[in-house]
Amino acid sequence: MTAEEFLQEAAKYEKELITARRYLHTHAETGFDLTETLAFVKKELTSMGYEPVCCGKAGLTVLAGGKKPGKVFLIRGDMDALPIQEEADVEFPSKTGKMHACGHDMHTTMMLGAARLLKEHEDEINGTVKLMFQPAEEIFEGSHDMIEAGVLKNPDVDAALMIHVMAGLPMPSGTVVVCDGGVSAPAADYFTIQIQGKGCHGSMPNNGVDPINVAAHIVTALQEINARELALSDEAVLTIGTIHGGGAANVIADTVELGGTIRTYDEEVRSFLKDRMAEISQNIASAFRAKAEVSFGSGCPTLVNNPDLSVCTAKYVKELLGPEKAFTAGQLNAMSGPEKAPKTAGSEDFAYVSQEVSSIMLALAAGTPQQGYCYPQHHPKVKFDESVLAGGSAVYAYTAMRWLEEHC
Repeated sequence: MTAEEFLQEAAKYEKELITARRYLHTHAETGFDLTETLAFVKKELTSMGYEPVCCGKAGLTVLAGGKKPGKVFLIRGDMDALPIQEEADVEFPSKTGKMHACGHDMHTTMMLGAARLLKEHEDEINGTVKLMFQPAEEIFEGSHDMIEAGVLKNPDVDAALMIHVMAGLPMPSGTVVVCDGGVSAPAADYFTIQIQGKGCHGSMPNNGVDPINVAAHIVTALQEINARELALSDEAVLTIGTIHGGGAANVIADTVELGGTIRTYDEEVRSFLKDRMAEISQNIASAFRAKAEVSFGSGCPTLVNNPDLSVCTAKYVKELLGPEKAFTAGQLNAMSGPEKAPKTAGSEDFAYVSQEVSSIMLALAAGTPQQGYCYPQHHPKVKFDESVLAGGSAVYAYTAMRWLEEHC
């Protein structure tokens, strides 16, 4: 079957894919709590002839192929939504008070489309395609949880691919951008800084230790790391997103808690930044007779794209979609004008997979501002162009089959 015929076959499932996507959208769920989502995905996969296997807290896997000897190629789609109320102008709004504002309902649907295509062509697969349906990407825990549960084993995965839809890009819907070799998404770490002072009456500050004053100095001082301790090439972001402390205007609080996140493209910079945050916070607190403790919660490492897999994937996607709808990030960055591809600052927990096996990340344009898709990911009004579902399904399946064919 030619690439053109493969794409045409995927297009036959467009109505089914849109129906599936809208069900997932209206039943949006978050984190590992994916009861309705998992039940739907299991039912769909079972109806295709698969035997879904639970993996970790709320993940699913199925295998396609295996009838011919060869390697194992993993394709991954995330299933979770965000805890925000939908405001998008769509005919099928979420009924759960949560929202697929990052497009994971699109990813899950395309994975189901890929599963159907792979089942139809199972006898042609040189090796095995493992499909990874993942929870809890938004909290950077799902991928790691599935890896701990053995998703990359039995059979052992040789290479892996993910797709992320992107709304509001200035390029036609259905255009695919293949990341070049190297880091494409930064590491992310969430942190809290707990400041312990000594509460007292606001009229007698000399009897206490003001943690709000300490917090103000820490917030300002942490920005010094970027300004004076990192080189121009050491890209990093440190954001304080929450400050909680105090309950009355005439009372000096006992404690204050700061919360925030850091993003870095280099693991050494990531480690340095975390060390300096602790040193600066603790020493400033000590100078003001208070104490500060910095703790890091959920996060993920940098997402690293394999150079050889990047080259192969770009070739396969161009075969499938044509050179006018498939580019590498480097090609777009070399272009002038509105279609220049920005470097992403959003982190992605597929990074855990990329730290274990050769991996590649693709971006799929799903609506331009000119078409009315004006809002970015994570916005309560964001919308995605459903016309890309069939093509995205084909990209998942075709890339996996072509890689296995060339590496059997």
